[in-house]
Amino acid sequence: MTKKTIILIGFIILKFVLQYILLSPEYDLQRDEYLHLDQAHHLAWGYLSVPPVTSWISYLIFLLGNSVFWVKFFPALFGALTLIIVWKTIELLKGNLYALVLGATCILFSSLLRINMLYQPNSLDVLSWTAFYYIVILYFTSENTKWLYVAAIVFAFGFLNKYNILFLLIGLFPALLLSGQRKILAEKKLYFALMVGLLLILPNLLWQYNNQFPIVHHMKELAETQLVNVDRLHFLKEQILFFIGSILVIMASLYALLFYTPFLKYRFFFATLVFTLIVFLYFKAKAYYAIGLYPVYIAFGAVFLSDILKSGWKRYFQPVFIIIPLLFFIPMYNLAFPNKSPEYIVQHPEKYKKLGMLRWEDGKDHALPQDFADMLGWKELARKTDSVYTLIPNPEQTLILCDNYGQAGAINYYTKKGIKAVSFNADYVNWFNLGIPYKNVIRIIEYEEAESEFKETGQYFQTSAFAGQITNKFAREYKTAIFTFIGAKGNINKIIAQEIKEVTDYSK
Repeated sequence: MTKKTIILIGFIILKFVLQYILLSPEYDLQRDEYLHLDQAHHLAWGYLSVPPVTSWISYLIFLLGNSVFWVKFFPALFGALTLIIVWKTIELLKGNLYALVLGATCILFSSLLRINMLYQPNSLDVLSWTAFYYIVILYFTSENTKWLYVAAIVFAFGFLNKYNILFLLIGLFPALLLSGQRKILAEKKLYFALMVGLLLILPNLLWQYNNQFPIVHHMKELAETQLVNVDRLHFLKEQILFFIGSILVIMASLYALLFYTPFLKYRFFFATLVFTLIVFLYFKAKAYYAIGLYPVYIAFGAVFLSDILKSGWKRYFQPVFIIIPLLFFIPMYNLAFPNKSPEYIVQHPEKYKKLGMLRWEDGKDHALPQDFADMLGWKELARKTDSVYTLIPNPEQTLILCDNYGQAGAINYYTKKGIKAVSFNADYVNWFNLGIPYKNVIRIIEYEEAESEFKETGQYFQTSAFAGQITNKFAREYKTAIFTFIGAKGNINKIIAQEIKEVTDYSK
């Protein structure tokens, strides 16, 4: 085993260790994670929320026991693979051992630790971007057309994980067109590779077509409720924060892509960064959508710096570029991860507010970062729902109806009673079992709507009662109520079927 291999293994082990110790056990899973895990029980070629790859991984997690360990393992694995690909990119660019260590350090001690903390498509998205760029470099280094097919497969897999990778092509194409590498567009095998990629994503496109393209509806809703609050200047500020400890390395890469002779054939990567960021800015995308852009530039920068710092007085600056990411990681460790109690965060709000971490998707500041608040109260909700379920008459004819996917997913994940909660929100709208003649409803209602809906729904049942609520004041779902409605006066299933039809009619 070579020295380089031993060092790489050390980085990989440290990556996994950090991912597990940066999360305090007092936090539950995050709301998105519950939805993704539930997809394992409803395998399909598409979902309202994400493409199908996440469901495949969720099914594997289910087979492995569905424990929190495995839920956290896979995003950590994708982060480790991203580090390995950056390592391989540096080797391809003929970087020395210093370049490899510098690149790995920059990747390890970055915002990817936070991204890889949650079981969401984002970790695999970053890996897909990094792998695709690596394949592009491989192609232009060797000019072997087999890499065009590999790139098509990587892109297709990334597309089936998250549609965000489309921005990669949108930014890459004009950059190639304006560079000397546009000769690739005359390569016949490029178009065969594109056909291979299209065939791989075709099942998902057909699913979208057969379901009236819910992605269009989802993006429209996202733009109206969340992206409308995105500030473009804030977007650019966050780009710097994502890899703040590596910013000098990334800046060095941009200089090198323009002026460093060994990188002449890769100069189009400079324009790729510019075009991709412009597109993200135009669509007012969330800042983290662009994280997949940067790992490859860390590879370029590490190789360039290793060359210019290899001799003379400049070599004394080598440790500086490695120490900087470590120094920036110290405040990141104290602020960016849910390793502090909610009480601590509430008592020290100024630290978090300066970084904009208390600003939620609604554009307002709150007591905790949104991701942290989204990891509280779920076990309590599931436990109380289980208790109510055991006391209700005819529980087998009881519908557990939630306001949002987080509530439904958390109940389904933590339940000890085999509950299958549903919602008209997100993918759960397609998972109702209308083969059961429902007589009762356990209703999970968000605090703001609880009183009015209780009065409105109660008139359709013989009895109705308040059965509990989330009492964790730090939870985003604080005061979410649990109501029971017993003995339906009419046909519940007919009402549900009509509601499903209205919610899934994307032609409106």
